[in-house]
Amino acid sequence: MRRDAMLFLALGVFLLAIAVWQQIPTTLFMLVTASAYALIALGLNVQWGYAGLFNFGVMGFLMVGGVAVTFVSYPINEAFWASDGPFMLFKALLAAIFGGVLVYLATNSQRFGIKGKLRTFLIVVSWATAYIVYRSQIDPAARLIEDEAGFIGGLGLPVVLGWLFGGVLAGAIAYIVGRICLGLRTDYLAIATIGISEIIRALVKNMDWFTRGTLTVSPLPWPTPSPADIVASGLEDATMSTVLARVGFLSLTVLMIAVIFYFLQKAYEGPWGRMMRAIRDNNVSATAIGKNVTKRELEVFILGSILMGIGGAILASFSQILDPSGYQPINHTFIVWVMIIVGGAGNNYGALFGGVFIYIVWTVSEPASVLLFGYISDFSEGAGIGAIPNIESRALQMRVFVLGLVITFALRYFPQGVIPERIRTDK
Repeated sequence: MRRDAMLFLALGVFLLAIAVWQQIPTTLFMLVTASAYALIALGLNVQWGYAGLFNFGVMGFLMVGGVAVTFVSYPINEAFWASDGPFMLFKALLAAIFGGVLVYLATNSQRFGIKGKLRTFLIVVSWATAYIVYRSQIDPAARLIEDEAGFIGGLGLPVVLGWLFGGVLAGAIAYIVGRICLGLRTDYLAIATIGISEIIRALVKNMDWFTRGTLTVSPLPWPTPSPADIVASGLEDATMSTVLARVGFLSLTVLMIAVIFYFLQKAYEGPWGRMMRAIRDNNVSATAIGKNVTKRELEVFILGSILMGIGGAILASFSQILDPSGYQPINHTFIVWVMIIVGGAGNNYGALFGGVFIYIVWTVSEPASVLLFGYISDFSEGAGIGAIPNIESRALQMRVFVLGLVITFALRYFPQGVIPERIRTDK
């Protein structure tokens, strides 16, 4: 039996053991969240495993997905639409378009014979003018919306449309980021994407008129019947309603991942995948034989970001809350990189395995640590040494320690990941 099949079989046994220990509802909760992270890991695998792009701004694209699904699926806020907010936002949009056109013309002024310091001066003035014009419209609009409606609310559309819009919006932002940053060397690209991710987080946290900022938006609807919907339909057993609701949500996410995985695998095994590996391994040679390296890297950066946006939208929908303060680099960037490192970069099966396995380990390590510390505390107290204080807070920090052990073990014995990349060659 191949190693990847054995690993997935072992993962299944591990999940069954967790279901016995933590009960089925908790296990289903972990599986749904792990499936979203597996999709996000596939997106990072496309960027890093296929093309060698060091994206350390994963968290930013997850936030974009969460904001997108909130805007699309959250119920309509009648107070906003009854106010002057929509008209004032329309004026702000026109101001943004005007500013964008102004900056575009200044940036391309060399076509009109303007060069050197004069062109630089025009670019600076255009940016300053665009900023002032836009702020002159958006600031009063934001104040009015917050005072009269709280925030703009959503469109009340199906949740799955919100997931897709999250991917599209993340891809659009990735296009802008890629045009700016993909010419940078690997380490500088990592630094740039970290900065862009923090900019996105700052915007989302402070756009109270759009996201309610730190006040959060909840409850977000599910694409499938929620536990409350099932209870309202007549099933009085709360546990069973939770199980059925989470099974429905998990089925939808697994179906989406299966479709995406199929097309990713076909692309990876085809000419496009061979071209991307050639660019990753030696972009100078790829350029020499006529490949447009920058264009192809932009393609793969956008594709990976789309998957991250969809995964971020799924996370927000399942948790039923958009909380900008809840997005942290360790939970939404670092852990995704661990999934790729442990699973295996360049292998979609490795990304899937790493996504599910690492998230389960990350989640289970806390209650396991509480149990272990409880036994140690009872023993030490019985021996007269004293009980361990603050077991819950100490156990929470053990997640990072356990994850460090997993990374260390993987890098020592499986430096290419537990399911490394396999290159098919025709004899």
